[in-house]
Amino acid sequence: MKKEHYTYLLARLPIALSFFGHGLVRMTKLETFSNGMVNQFSKSLLPQGMVLQFSHLLPFLELITGILLLLGIFTRFTLVLGAVIMMVLIFGSCMIEAWEAVFTQLIYGAYLALLFNFTNYNRISIDGLMKPRLDPKRRENDLRWSGLR
Repeated sequence: MKKEHYTYLLARLPIALSFFGHGLVRMTKLETFSNGMVNQFSKSLLPQGMVLQFSHLLPFLELITGILLLLGIFTRFTLVLGAVIMMVLIFGSCMIEAWEAVFTQLIYGAYLALLFNFTNYNRISIDGLMKPRLDPKRRENDLRWSGLR
């Protein structure tokens, strides 16, 4: 393993834990979280029904995103999912003029984009274990460099 593989792991795990933690905590108090979000958006342009549905969906999405990133499985898809979640949250935060939240969400979005850009270093993961089986060129190259071929 190269230093870059460990670096990628050390970059992937903190954001994975953040998503996981957000989802897990909110799942334990889903109705309280949902009611708080609906109240927070009560004076926005967004329809209350849409906010209510999203407030019930968000913790599940965060939890799933966190688990998948922790395991490093379907990483590229999961990073895109995380970025889409951030885009929706940014839009919502703009609707209630929560500019501090927008800044934080932009940082998350940039972080996810960087991870997406460097997924070729995602070797310490389930994806990394599966990739040699899925990518014959990479498997052939790994065998050549290992001296087995």
